[in-house]
Amino acid sequence: MLKKVDSSQLRVGMYVQDLDCSWIEHPFVRSRFVLTSEDEIRKIVGANIRNVVIDCNKGIDVEDAPTVAEARAQTESELQALMSKPTAAPAPPPRTTIAEELQRAANIRRQAAGLVREVMQDARLGKAIELDRVSPMVENITASILRNPGALLGLLRIKSKDDYTFLHSVSVCTLLVAFCRSRNMNEETTYQAGLGGLLHDTGKALVPDHILNKPGRLSDDEFNIIRKHPQDGYEILLRTPAIGPIPLDITLHHHERRDASGYPDKQGGDDISELAQMAAIVDVYDAITADRCYHKGLPAAEALRKIYEWSKFHFNPVYAQEFVRCVGIYPVGTLVLLESGRLAVVVEPHESSLLTPKVNVFYDTNKKSFIQPQTVDLARPLGHGGGDKIVRHELPEKWQVDPVKFMAAA
Repeated sequence: MLKKVDSSQLRVGMYVQDLDCSWIEHPFVRSRFVLTSEDEIRKIVGANIRNVVIDCNKGIDVEDAPTVAEARAQTESELQALMSKPTAAPAPPPRTTIAEELQRAANIRRQAAGLVREVMQDARLGKAIELDRVSPMVENITASILRNPGALLGLLRIKSKDDYTFLHSVSVCTLLVAFCRSRNMNEETTYQAGLGGLLHDTGKALVPDHILNKPGRLSDDEFNIIRKHPQDGYEILLRTPAIGPIPLDITLHHHERRDASGYPDKQGGDDISELAQMAAIVDVYDAITADRCYHKGLPAAEALRKIYEWSKFHFNPVYAQEFVRCVGIYPVGTLVLLESGRLAVVVEPHESSLLTPKVNVFYDTNKKSFIQPQTVDLARPLGHGGGDKIVRHELPEKWQVDPVKFMAAA
C-alpha cells in the first residue's frame, strides 16, 4: 500500500517509493530506497522535501497517513472545484482558428529556438546580447498568443532531448506572456516578462555541456555549478544595453521559492517579486512536462496537479491557481479519452468552463480504428456538437499517435 506522509513523519525502516518533488530538487541518486539512517532523513528534510510517498508493504507504516489514492482524490476534488468556478472575465475568443495559426506558430517556434541558441553561443563567447535581435521575437510570440494561444503553446509541448535547452526558454517566454495576459497585465509589463522568459536561462551558456546534458543524476559539485546559472545569467544581462529591471529580476530569481528554499538569494514570501514568482511556476511546469534523457516528462494534467500541491510551500497559492486556470487542466494539445471511447486532442479551452474544452476526435478505441476527424464542443449537449465528456488524459506513445497532427484535422 502506498501512502503519502509528511517528511516530519519519516522513520528509519520506511521504504521511500517517491520523493514528491521536481526531479532536480532531491539529493539522492535514486527515488526508491529503504531509509537506513537518520542522516538520510535529515537530508530529505534539509532539501525542503515536504511530502514523501512510502510503500507500507516494504517498510514501516504510518497508520493515520492518507493513501496516495486518497490524497490524489482530495487534490482532484479541489482542482475540479477550481476549474468549475466561473471566471471573472471570460477569455476572449481566438482571433484565428488553430488551423490558421499553426503554420505561423511552427515558424516562430523554429526561429525562436534558433535565436536562443545563438544568444547562448554569444554569451559563451563573452559577447553582449543584442536586444534589437531578441525584442522582435518576443513581439512575434506575443502576437501569436493574441491570435490563438493554443497553436504555439500546443507545439511547444513537444521537445526533443537535443533542443530542450533552447525550446525551454521559448516555452517559458510563451507561457509567461499567456500568464500575464490572463492576469490582465499591461502590454509593456507583459513584453518585459516575455523578454525575461526568453533570456532567463542565459547563464546556462556557462555550464559545461557534459553537465548540462548529463544522462543521469548530477553530483553535488555538478549541481552547485548548475545552481550558479541565475547569477551568471544576471551578470551577462547586466552588460546588455537597455535591459530593463524585469528581465534582470526574472533571470536572477526564477529559482527562488516562497519557503526560502530556492536560490541564489534564498528569498522567501513576498520578498520575491510578483513576476519572478510567476516565472518560477512557469519554469517548473515546463521542466517537469518535458522528456529528458534521464527523466520522463509528466502529462500536462499531472504536472498542473503537482504545481497545485507544491503551492502549499514553494509557490504563491493564488498565482498557482491562476496559472492552472490560465493553462487549463486539459491544455491545448493534450490527448484525452472521451466517455464514448473516442480519442481526441484538445484544440480550444472553453471561455468560462475549463472542464469542457473543444476537442478534435480522430480515433475509436472500441473499434481500434481511425475515424473521420470531427470537432466536438464538450460544453454543448448531444445533438448540438457535444454530448461527450473527458474520462482522462492519455499518453500519445500508448496509442502511437502525434496529437499535433490532429490539432487542425477536423
